Amino acid sequence: MNRIVKIGILKAGCLGSLPLLEFLLDERAEREDIQVKVVGSGSKVTPEECIEGAKQIINADIDLIVFVGPAQTTSGPTEARKVLRESGKPVIVISDTPAKRVIKELEETGFGYIIVEADSMIGARREFLDPTEMALYNSDVIRVLAITGALNIIVSEIDKVINSIKTGGKIVLPKVIIDSRRAVEAAGFLNPYAKAKAIAAYEIAKQVSALTVEACFKIHEPETYIPLVTAAHEIMRVAAKLADEAREIEKMNDSVLRKPHFKDGLLGEKRLLMEKPQKITPF
Repeated sequence: MNRIVKIGILKAGCLGSLPLLEFLLDERAEREDIQVKVVGSGSKVTPEECIEGAKQIINADIDLIVFVGPAQTTSGPTEARKVLRESGKPVIVISDTPAKRVIKELEETGFGYIIVEADSMIGARREFLDPTEMALYNSDVIRVLAITGALNIIVSEIDKVINSIKTGGKIVLPKVIIDSRRAVEAAGFLNPYAKAKAIAAYEIAKQVSALTVEACFKIHEPETYIPLVTAAHEIMRVAAKLADEAREIEKMNDSVLRKPHFKDGLLGEKRLLMEKPQKITPF
């Protein structure tokens, strides 16, 4: 028998895939098959903040836990995962490329994971990063992840688990690394030029973290690290523009793939702007 699935989302720090996660699962605020509780540590990922958030999620009578945030190798998220493990609930970790270093641990503890390669670290240097720059960078990352299909994969993988819990089926947690190939396939581009631009956008966005990690952690001279973080943000801006161009091509062809949720949680699918979405076969 179907039932309402209670989802707990623990947010620690910020990634491009983090700010809108709960809204991706219920974009029109009308799903009747899920309830979502969100707990956040804010911008800090200290052990104190992360552990407190994990405890709040566990105490909230949750069926599925989604832990999303960067820096999974550091002490804060690591300690939070230990707390979440004690809950006995299914857990999905969503993070960026450095989280590949904890894949073995995640698999040994029974956690699922979704690693988004293009969700690159921001240029967090005080001389450069103010509230405006932070917001602009994250808007560019979100645009890349949305248009290239990375966010489609996140929604699909979480929806699979929700469906299993609803129907009492076997729960299989995702073990997914989202590269450009997987992303653009999920985006469903029909025009080959649009697909190529989306691949380019994703691959460019992946490279940003190489600059920001070096500028934030390895270089100590302002005259060197300030231009590097600035360049990294310019790269992400170009990636966002390329992604936007890809979507514009699909719009001109009236072939944008749209997959809205229905009230019962099932997905619809459509291409033509003026047609109604049709429910697609569940997972």
